[in-house]
Amino acid sequence: MDNRPIGFFDSGLGGLTCIRPLMKKLPEEKIIYFGDTARTPYGSKATSTIKAFSNEIAEFLVSKDVKMIVIACNTVSATCVDELQERFPQIPIVGIIQPAACKVADTCGSGNNVGIIGTKVTIASGEYERRIHELNSDVNIYQTPCPAYVPLIEEGIIDNDIMDLTIKYYMDDFIAANRIDTVVLGCTHYPLIEKNIRRIYPDVKIINPSDVIVDTIERILAERDQLADGSDAQNTFYASDLSENFINMIEHIFSGETEDAKVKFKNFDLEKGE
Repeated sequence: MDNRPIGFFDSGLGGLTCIRPLMKKLPEEKIIYFGDTARTPYGSKATSTIKAFSNEIAEFLVSKDVKMIVIACNTVSATCVDELQERFPQIPIVGIIQPAACKVADTCGSGNNVGIIGTKVTIASGEYERRIHELNSDVNIYQTPCPAYVPLIEEGIIDNDIMDLTIKYYMDDFIAANRIDTVVLGCTHYPLIEKNIRRIYPDVKIINPSDVIVDTIERILAERDQLADGSDAQNTFYASDLSENFINMIEHIFSGETEDAKVKFKNFDLEKGE
């Protein structure tokens, strides 16, 4: 038993999509979340910059005595997970790509054409294809970057024609040319437009890594005898720029239930340490 919080981080607000599934399955667990909203998006930045930012955030979460760090960002998971695991060996650090790769490998085969959508960095890394094929080489993998999704989602431009047109711009030809039957949401922002994608492409199966990773978190904590047994601590959401968009998105994800979820918001400037 361990009532210390689980630390989550993302380049912005996308990683929040992992929180609701965790709270549903493991309601006793408490969370510290850090969204680097002042420096988002990471998906078009140099790998060296992403690694520097990620190390700063991991150090911050470790200073908060978290029992686990969840990298709720595909871009960071594609570039930094091994380095962070080596630098902070005292706690488990879980990236979001490997659990999703296992899900694809377990549920898809040679008859499936799987499309990975993500940021430029995630797609260029080839991590999804590599990890899936390590587990199941029969799956047909196709990938395409969708860089405009994150800025639109961060601005709350979701339920309108602008987002639908952007989705079709990136995915119409990609799905048709490769006969895609399964799409992996390779960015934690993308679950926020999952309903749009399902509406536009009703025959395509969607795999959401933000849901899948919860089983991995539960398994690791159980193996380490670190599942919580009920703490009264608050769930704390830090942002490097505590914007109205960030708070509104938390309200949106919790469907107005932030009071029941004991949510506290804080601003923290990593560079200034305050």
